[in-house]
Amino acid sequence: MSLPRSAVSGAYARLAEVLPGLAVTELAPGADTPHGGDWVAAASLAAAGPALDTYLAWDDTQVRRDYDQQARPDVIAGFGLHRYAWPACLLITVPWFLNRRVPRYPVTHVWYDRAAAGHALGQMAVRPAGFACLPGDEAATLPGARVVPDEEALRAEVRSAVAEHMEPVLTGFGPRMRRRGRALWGMATDEIVEGLWYVARLFGEIEERRATRELELLLPGATKPYVGTAAFRELTGPGGEPLRTRDRASCCMFYTLRPEDTCATCPRTADADRVTRLLAAAG
Repeated sequence: MSLPRSAVSGAYARLAEVLPGLAVTELAPGADTPHGGDWVAAASLAAAGPALDTYLAWDDTQVRRDYDQQARPDVIAGFGLHRYAWPACLLITVPWFLNRRVPRYPVTHVWYDRAAAGHALGQMAVRPAGFACLPGDEAATLPGARVVPDEEALRAEVRSAVAEHMEPVLTGFGPRMRRRGRALWGMATDEIVEGLWYVARLFGEIEERRATRELELLLPGATKPYVGTAAFRELTGPGGEPLRTRDRASCCMFYTLRPEDTCATCPRTADADRVTRLLAAAG
């Protein structure tokens, strides 16, 4: 059986099928890095310099345009961090979920263009830096492969790979946020869970159920620096139907713009409201 161009290219191709709003490009060895236009290097966001100012100016403009008000600087920073971290976590969690392969992407290996034409969620470019896989995986013969003994070891690789990428990014955004430390890692926890959960729903009901189980094993609690568990729970609809939800570990701060319109997974949202929203979405 022929192998794909990389260990994770198949996973990214499948992601593109269900989520065409996000594009992922793998850079060939020696290829030039993206630059110009709206491209920003993850390392530049982590450096917290002029590139981060320019990046957050986009969020500030979007809020003033769409909500006709000025958001607090920390709220703008939170929006900008979310819009980067959500797809960045998918770079790691989707190959793990689909193919049991965990790529490594230090901040020096990722670039982001959130305004890419035809892609509502933007475009990411990555330069491979090795990956972990399980024994017996045919990709173990590819350059950069590192075989780990079992599923729990592979989950540890996921947690480590996300932390390796996100820690410098959180450090860069930190001074602009009202809350730091545990609150920022709570946000990273939410991005891991909600990003993969969303994509798994696009893959279908069976994959969504599998994703919730996998995420509960990935984040069982006491897995620092992450905060809490995957936090899934089940509500009951008026007809007795089960409705899955979760409680976020962090706050996206959208309520500061629209107090009446909290996120469906926000602890501020009452269960009765969650049931109404979940039934509407299902309908």
